[in-house]
Amino acid sequence: KLLTIYSHIYIVMSSSSLKSVDISSLLSLNKAQAVADNKRALKTLGGPNDVLNLLESDAHDGISTSSVELRQNHFGRNYVASAPPPTFLSLLIDSVVEDTTVQILIVSAVVSLAVGVYDDPQTGWIEGTAILAAVVIVAFVTATNDYQKEKQFRNLEDVAADAKDVKVLRDGDAHELSSRDVVVGDVILLEPGDKVPADGVLLLCDAGGVVEDESALTGEIDGVAKGGYDGPSGPDPFMLAGCNVTEGSGHMLVTAVGRNTQWGVIKASLQSEQAQTPLQEKLDDMAALIGYVGMAAAGATFVALMAIRFLAVRSGSAVDGTWFDAVLEAFIIAVTIVVVAVPEGLPLAVTISLAFSTKKMLKDNNLIRHLAACETMGNATNICSDKTGTLTENKMRVVDGLFCGAPYSDASSLSDEARDAIVNCIACCSTATVEAGTTHVIGNKTEGGMILMLSEAAFAGARDYHSIRDAARLGEPDGGRIFPFSSERKSMSVLVDANAEAENETNGNGRTKRRRKKKAEADFKLYHKGAAERVLENCSYWTTPTGDVKKMTAAKKREFLKHITKFSERALRCIALAHRDGVGEDVDVRSVTAEECGEELEVDMVLDGIVGIADPLRPEVPEAIRKCQRAGITVRMVTGDNLATAVAIAKEAGIYTDGGIAMEGAEFRELTPAQLDEILPDLQVLARSSPNDKTILVQRLNGALLPANEEEWKELHPTKSWKKDKDKVLPGYLEEWKASRGGGAGEVVGVTGDGTNDGPALKSADVGLSMGISGTDVAKDASDIVILDDNFSSIVKAVLWGRSVYDNIRKFLQFQLTVNVVALTLTFVSSVGGFQPPLNAVMMLWVNLIMDTMGALALGTEPPSEELLLRRPYKRDASLISLPMWRNIFIQSVYQLVLLGWLLFEGAEFFSCVDGSKHHFTIVFNAFVWCQIFNEFNAREIGDTFDPLSKILRSPMFVSVIAATVAGQYAIVEYGGDFTSTVPLSQKEWVLTAAMGAASLPLGLVMRIFPVYESEASFAGEKTEGLAAVKKQGFVAKVVNLTVIFALMLGSYVAYEIVTEDDYDWNVQSAKNIVQALVDGWISSYNSLDNPDLDVVAVPVEEVGVEVEVEVDVGGGGGGGGVLAVGGEWGGRARGKDGRSMKAIVICYKSTSSIRSSFETHTLVCVSYPFPVVVYTILTL
Repeated sequence: KLLTIYSHIYIVMSSSSLKSVDISSLLSLNKAQAVADNKRALKTLGGPNDVLNLLESDAHDGISTSSVELRQNHFGRNYVASAPPPTFLSLLIDSVVEDTTVQILIVSAVVSLAVGVYDDPQTGWIEGTAILAAVVIVAFVTATNDYQKEKQFRNLEDVAADAKDVKVLRDGDAHELSSRDVVVGDVILLEPGDKVPADGVLLLCDAGGVVEDESALTGEIDGVAKGGYDGPSGPDPFMLAGCNVTEGSGHMLVTAVGRNTQWGVIKASLQSEQAQTPLQEKLDDMAALIGYVGMAAAGATFVALMAIRFLAVRSGSAVDGTWFDAVLEAFIIAVTIVVVAVPEGLPLAVTISLAFSTKKMLKDNNLIRHLAACETMGNATNICSDKTGTLTENKMRVVDGLFCGAPYSDASSLSDEARDAIVNCIACCSTATVEAGTTHVIGNKTEGGMILMLSEAAFAGARDYHSIRDAARLGEPDGGRIFPFSSERKSMSVLVDANAEAENETNGNGRTKRRRKKKAEADFKLYHKGAAERVLENCSYWTTPTGDVKKMTAAKKREFLKHITKFSERALRCIALAHRDGVGEDVDVRSVTAEECGEELEVDMVLDGIVGIADPLRPEVPEAIRKCQRAGITVRMVTGDNLATAVAIAKEAGIYTDGGIAMEGAEFRELTPAQLDEILPDLQVLARSSPNDKTILVQRLNGALLPANEEEWKELHPTKSWKKDKDKVLPGYLEEWKASRGGGAGEVVGVTGDGTNDGPALKSADVGLSMGISGTDVAKDASDIVILDDNFSSIVKAVLWGRSVYDNIRKFLQFQLTVNVVALTLTFVSSVGGFQPPLNAVMMLWVNLIMDTMGALALGTEPPSEELLLRRPYKRDASLISLPMWRNIFIQSVYQLVLLGWLLFEGAEFFSCVDGSKHHFTIVFNAFVWCQIFNEFNAREIGDTFDPLSKILRSPMFVSVIAATVAGQYAIVEYGGDFTSTVPLSQKEWVLTAAMGAASLPLGLVMRIFPVYESEASFAGEKTEGLAAVKKQGFVAKVVNLTVIFALMLGSYVAYEIVTEDDYDWNVQSAKNIVQALVDGWISSYNSLDNPDLDVVAVPVEEVGVEVEVEVDVGGGGGGGGVLAVGGEWGGRARGKDGRSMKAIVICYKSTSSIRSSFETHTLVCVSYPFPVVVYTILTL
């Protein structure tokens, strides 16, 4: 009870003292570009230790968790609120202000309104008002899309900000937090690659200090050296938020957060916009070209209308209205043509598709940082992947090893001296920690695996690794020194006073902390950890199980090397542990550099152990690799592990195949550009590689960031001769690279990276893929996509979504160009033919809405299909419009023009209406819109497959848009009146015009009977085995799909007639009658085909839509058909595997394995959607 009372008293006292801290005194420490002033301010406050006491923090234990809320309330939170998003009203205004054609249309509408009211006050206002109303609707839809897009991007930013990637000390333990949770007084653990989350003062650091990249804040490209505070003349101790640690590690005390940081002050005044993607730019160019054609057509239409009136007046024919009326009407029609012709929906479709895809990709663990990456990834031809964490699980566990010459299984037999050698090396020569009470590793997973090993029974009784580190006082002014892991050397070292040990003391907060006490004069010892074969090479002695040190003979070294090879062949990561005593006698420990340490101290060491660490291959990776290879993508492994380990993992993953090449970085770097180009197609594994090796590999693949001239080449190779060495040294130069490829475009390369030094490779790649879990902030900033789960299979999903975006844009392009051609030609021809254009301004604006915004929504949000991974990627310069697309556009346009031309010239007689009347033009308008509705189904396929309803239930946006279009068209025709210049149509006229539009579907089948293939020049790489998996759709399957569509339409009409009967009574039986009518309609159509085999596939009614396997006991024949059979109340009876008889509604599923085998032996199959389920669901709920 007394302890509880004292703790409450302490919390109250500490709360009041924290509240008394003057924030302005802390802000005096981080004035922009004023290091000298900041140092003087720090001296005034008494230095870092006094600031620690002022903020009630501790360099080794951090703050108390109980004080976090108080600190947030007093010092502020660590985020800067983004600028408020644009309001819907502002977006609505922008949609008008930024669109010149809409502005012209508004002016035309106002003029038309004024003139109309003046001429005919009763009805003259209608046309102008209708145009304005249509403009308002279009503006509202555009603003709504922009608003949704803005909201989506802000959600993605929030996800990125919530990532837990900051390591802090609280209550004496290390924790991982979001940067938003950092508070003033926190002690941050910084390592190379980390982004500094707040402004602060460096407390402890490595021997060589810390180097910070402040280019994001100051623009200076050179790194800034940082060190512990040592008075006004000492090194710069101030770390700045938003900057990256490029070298060294240490502890930092947070002194300012959020808006009080230098970065926060700048960020509060900034707001960036997303740049356009390459596909958007390409579509903008195409839209501009189409717009010019539209303007030419508009001009020609205006001239034609004026010429017709002039000739009519000259010949004495009767004309309506004045010349002013005629000019105004012609001008409005011309402007409307421009509005329809300018395909603003093209870039809109990209925006919608990307916004939709990025949201879905986030669920697939892909955080898109740059929109261009989404579409680019779809056409990637090469992926250079890391091994650890990407292909493997990054769950490091020690499973084998040699410890002081004893096998891992006998580690418990080691003497205390031998065991301590292992434990001390692991504890000091690592920065990772294990979260208290768990096995969760904070920091490097390889180091974490070895620390977890120390908790095993074999090492029981050894000192706690925390106490060993605390005694070493690594990074403190008179403590041990750290030379961090270097990817070039593949190792790290520490210098520790062997005579120091820890003692416990209690700080002012009541928490226990450990400090070093001196036993004797300092005796510094080197602990070294790194790549096993490299460490072994520098060892002249080894430790025996008894703790004795023996000379390393050549035979003993070969024995150790054999163990390393065996471990590597088992795909184990091999790490060697070594030490060297008395290094203080050889160098000045306080001033020795990392280079001097490597040259003078990391030699003649004592080998203490070799650790074999298992990192299992992710179980889903082999299949993901196969998908990439079938998709025409070459996957290469680039890793820092040794060659044997890399090859073992690569074989297991399916990357390393017969005929493939695997090599080490040392050999790779000696190649000439020509030699590397020669082996590039077969290079599958690059082991013991440096980050620069990865960059060179990417540059030779895609030509990015290669030296463009002699000057740039010399900057890269200052000691080489341009004339002698330009063709001998990697990475080569741009002119040579282009010549070696015949001037063609390079590969599209995706590269994974997690380390700081991976930044250049990620920047050189077409798509940089950083790791969300293990990746440093530098790597994430350099990347385009963050793989949130570090899993290679998520990269495959990125490829799938990228291809889906590309194909969706092509679908929309195919649809829109057809509408464009028909609308422009119809208006122009009717004008030249002496007719008043059948589509007035309001009708054209409705068509424009269908064509642009609604079409973009419908086709831009189609979900991806796995079949997209069965084709090769497209080249960089491949045309957006393929030959099959041109065929589809041409044939559908010709049909629609012939149909509408016939309706224009002969339709009045056919429908018994007055030629040129509102009735006549309403019929033309209705037929035209129905053509677009049905052609939108056609546009879902851009190749030779005819399956308009394929996976239709997975495209809710498409279904919604079609329903909205039909409903809107009905409202305009039936209720538009003078406002839209339409008249209600009879049921017969509706059916006939809809049927005329529906004829687009059988035409879509016919035009695909004669296949047109995409040019081989459009694809990258050679044909792969995956292409054989895409079975060509047969003619009968196309007919079945068409039959299903028409049966659905016919059944729907029958259902409509039933429910519109005067005495129709809604009840369960009547709903069943509707379904029965639909089923009967389908069967009668199906049975009209030549189909001798009428096997039935049945599913019980109560399990409609569930994939099940049943033994069919009805029908005859021997092929398996997929046919509906009707009898009794619901039709058909099937006997299940359990023998029970069940009522059945029949479905054709190609995804059930037992049915698929039947499909493969019969032609009249492959309906890929459950048609009766659609009917049953819609009409019986």
